[in-house]
Amino acid sequence: MARVVTASSAGTAFEWYDFFIFGSLAPVIAKVFLAGLDPTSALVAALALFAVGFAFRPLGAIVFGAMGDRVGRKATFLATVSLMGGATFAIGLLPTYEQAGILAPILLVFLRICQGTALGGEYGGAAIYVAEHAADDKRGAATGWIQSSASFGLLAALLIIFATRSALGEDAFNAWGWRIPFLVSVILLAISVWMRVKLSESPQFAKLQEEGTVSKAPLREAFATRDSLRRVAIAFFGIMCAQGAVWYFAFFYMQVFLEKSLGVPGTTKDLLLIIMTVVSAPLYVFFGWLSDRVGRKPVMLAGMLLALVLYFPGSHLIAQAANPDRVAAHKAMPVIVETDQATCSAQFDPTGTAKFVTACDIAKSALVTRGVSYDTRDSADGQTRVIAGPNVATIASGEGLPGPELKALKAKSAEAINAELAAAGYPTSADLAKMNMPLLLAVLLLFVVAATALYGPQAAALVEMFPTRIRYTAMSLPYHVGTGWVGGFLPVTSFAIVALTGDIYAGLWYAVAFTALSAIVTIFFLKETHGKPLDQC
Repeated sequence: MARVVTASSAGTAFEWYDFFIFGSLAPVIAKVFLAGLDPTSALVAALALFAVGFAFRPLGAIVFGAMGDRVGRKATFLATVSLMGGATFAIGLLPTYEQAGILAPILLVFLRICQGTALGGEYGGAAIYVAEHAADDKRGAATGWIQSSASFGLLAALLIIFATRSALGEDAFNAWGWRIPFLVSVILLAISVWMRVKLSESPQFAKLQEEGTVSKAPLREAFATRDSLRRVAIAFFGIMCAQGAVWYFAFFYMQVFLEKSLGVPGTTKDLLLIIMTVVSAPLYVFFGWLSDRVGRKPVMLAGMLLALVLYFPGSHLIAQAANPDRVAAHKAMPVIVETDQATCSAQFDPTGTAKFVTACDIAKSALVTRGVSYDTRDSADGQTRVIAGPNVATIASGEGLPGPELKALKAKSAEAINAELAAAGYPTSADLAKMNMPLLLAVLLLFVVAATALYGPQAAALVEMFPTRIRYTAMSLPYHVGTGWVGGFLPVTSFAIVALTGDIYAGLWYAVAFTALSAIVTIFFLKETHGKPLDQC
């Protein structure tokens, strides 16, 4: 059992490492592969590229889920880890936008699709493989190690990025050092494949093979009957929507919030995430163990409710602790964009096609780039002004200007707005000496508790919802739609909401909505299954 858990968890951790280094390097990716875009559009597009990998995870769940239910668990997650490792290594070899132009982001998108497809088949296989080996009364604790593999993968990604950035310096890291974390994955791939080759097939699937009852059409069996569809729907709406919202808010959107909205230096943000990840690792196993004692449902529901209580007050406390000067400046001199609101566009452009040429768009783009909240009101004369207390910056329109002149106007406008914000007391970055680190860590770790309470028992709960014949297929799809679409699109969507509204806290509503939905479904529809044999759940 120890070998089963170790090999499965380690292999999954390596795959999470491959996937997470992209999300952790989103700001660098924006500069390297999307150099032709404005800063705000480049960051949103980089987050969208991160989301592309998640978008294809359900495809991987279908393809590899059916393979796992027909061919076997072992062969399937050998295939997924090989595809993931190869795609990640290839990202480290890609040409930059300056070297290859539009071909660079196209190749990057393709490799992200490969990563997402591979991860779509990985998690279900590893969780099922461990669960089908575990004793009935220890299934939560055993599969808790699979859950902790996400933190080990994220921790490895953060540590290697931090070490590389510290050793090379920021300039060298941004120029070429970012490739090292991707290239290191080839070593992890070799270790993972070696460990998994030594495993045998899971006992429950081997029994199906001996009896000749392996499903010949797992997709039809999983999704074409009313009972199976009901279970899939409960798994998605009752567990996975919240998991995608809570976990990816705590560990990914929080990175954007700290660095982009609050001006926390990248190295400080990485250290905070490392601490969060280290603390989270044993908590997955603890909450999995606790669910073996008191049940899956109460533990997961507690995580959801804690997150709902924390989202808004917790985020405000984080802002106060991380950048008190910015919070004080916003209270003393709130920023107002006075303009003809008919000329304003949505500050969301993941494709990079919008030009943002009006004075309103130029002003709002500059403010969003700085992570400063603002209100909008009509101007009497149609002119666009950014007002912060007695400080006023008048912004000119770029309509009709050629590309180089438009770029120069935007740079000049951003410089004027930044000078105005500085005069109004808005710091360009968080002052480390003024950070309330104990409060900041305390709130961040409360989010970690919420995420791990929900995620720790989740693998066992999902495995117990479906019969062995279709378990890989039926479990994998709702999991990866939840984490892939709800979770994967959380950073880009929440950031877009912030850009659209001008309120750095408005993006929280995305996570609130999905978490609340899951809490309601869990209370009324999720059945308790802990301690039961898998064939009786």
